[in-house]
Amino acid sequence: MTKSLEHALLLLEKADEDLFTIQELIKDSRSPQAIIGFHAQQAVEKSLKAVLTSRAIRFPWTHDLGVLIDLLADHGIPQPPDAGALPGLTPFAAEFRYGRLPHEEVAVEPLDRNLVLDWAKRTRQWAQQLVVG
Repeated sequence: MTKSLEHALLLLEKADEDLFTIQELIKDSRSPQAIIGFHAQQAVEKSLKAVLTSRAIRFPWTHDLGVLIDLLADHGIPQPPDAGALPGLTPFAAEFRYGRLPHEEVAVEPLDRNLVLDWAKRTRQWAQQLVVG
């Protein structure tokens, strides 16, 4: 097994941990949407990076899902399901995770918890197919 494949499989395992966390959190309506969004973003990010890693494609240090999706396209890799919607999870990686400065005002729509779980699951399944077939 190559180092790239080994690293890609580790990223998929870590994405599974985020999926598990989301599945548990959405059972409780009191779970903060920022935490659910964070784990959805993380599952998607790790899945995208697993595909890139498995093909030995270098990527920048980023949580920006749009950048990673564009990088896939630049290398002729099929887009993940929901590719157009996935970048909407990017703010959950840091902005919503660590809070905002008091003067910043951003309207945040209520998070559809089941929808973002579905996006993360479909992206993870897509990555699995591309990494191991």
